[in-house]
Amino acid sequence: MADAVLVQPDTSFIKDVMASGGGDLKKCFQCGTCTAVCALAADDQTFPRRQMIAAQWGQKDRLMGDPAIWLCHDCGDCTAQCPRGARPSDVCGAIRRAAIKHFAFPAALGSLVANPKALVLLFVLPALIFLAIAFWAPRGAATPEAEFANVFPIPVLEALFFAVSGFVLLAFAVGMARFAKALRAGGGGGLVAAALVAAVVEIATHRRFAQCGAQRQRRLGHLLTLYGFLGLAFMGTAVGMGTMLGVMRTPLALTNPLKLFANACAAVILAGVLLLLAERLMDPAKRAAGTYFDWFFLVVLAAVVATGIGSELLRLAQAAVVMYVVYFIHLVLIFALFLYAPYSKFAHLAYRTVAMAITHSTFRSPGPTSPVVTNAEC
Repeated sequence: MADAVLVQPDTSFIKDVMASGGGDLKKCFQCGTCTAVCALAADDQTFPRRQMIAAQWGQKDRLMGDPAIWLCHDCGDCTAQCPRGARPSDVCGAIRRAAIKHFAFPAALGSLVANPKALVLLFVLPALIFLAIAFWAPRGAATPEAEFANVFPIPVLEALFFAVSGFVLLAFAVGMARFAKALRAGGGGGLVAAALVAAVVEIATHRRFAQCGAQRQRRLGHLLTLYGFLGLAFMGTAVGMGTMLGVMRTPLALTNPLKLFANACAAVILAGVLLLLAERLMDPAKRAAGTYFDWFFLVVLAAVVATGIGSELLRLAQAAVVMYVVYFIHLVLIFALFLYAPYSKFAHLAYRTVAMAITHSTFRSPGPTSPVVTNAEC
């Protein structure tokens, strides 16, 4: 006879999962259809069936250290075929949201970003900061033409955003360290350079999206958004460093190669975000299943790009008053996008990379592997 196992459900975790997108969790009766149709589940795996029952039983610690939650790309095949309407992909998404909040540093900020009632508060802080800069920051002589630096001094903005970037990197580092510890506790191995490279390549190509059936078209939107964002992030850092070192002066000329590249990246990311938004809005099932967590990231990202493009066009038109207002909104949005990155859907990129790398490391290592990891791989 098998040894008895005492299960102590975390009821608050169950309620959290159900409240943040996994409301149909209890409909699952373990038929196994989700595992049968999942293109990412091997023949001897039980994903996402195993994760569904773990969530029903409130096994939070087990799920927090389960890499399969992050290997899942939410293609929706399991949800489309579920005979009970338990929506396994939505449950997995809710577990990922719980994991981001669980590993967040500082924890209070993670809880704040996850709370829809705190939405206004999330933008009050950056709005107050940029209002203070606009009215009280020291600045040099104003230029004859209307320039953003006349109201928002570049050195002050650079110091602020580099400080925010340092905080964000620290928050990500602590969150990833906590996540890696949970994965190791669940049977995962350590990070191996070759496995990390393989994970980055897989993320860069979004290969797994091509294996999805129900929502394969999401791959293009994700790729455009990813590469557009990486291009803009690189440009922002490069120009910021250049102006700090005195080798660049903004605004760059429209014919400057860096400016052309930045504008191209803005167009790419806008196209990607609009594709993702359109996919959600046009699909009744996705629209109904959409959560605050999903919409927050996409809408803020789209607004950042739109106000950035609008600011540039208004500056070229020398519409002084309007351009400063739009640029103020742009600064508030981009500040929020970066500051809350470790606690928003943006964090998927980091968590998924670590999960993939540790999974690859574990399965490439000699010797036995943990049943938790083996059964969780997809």
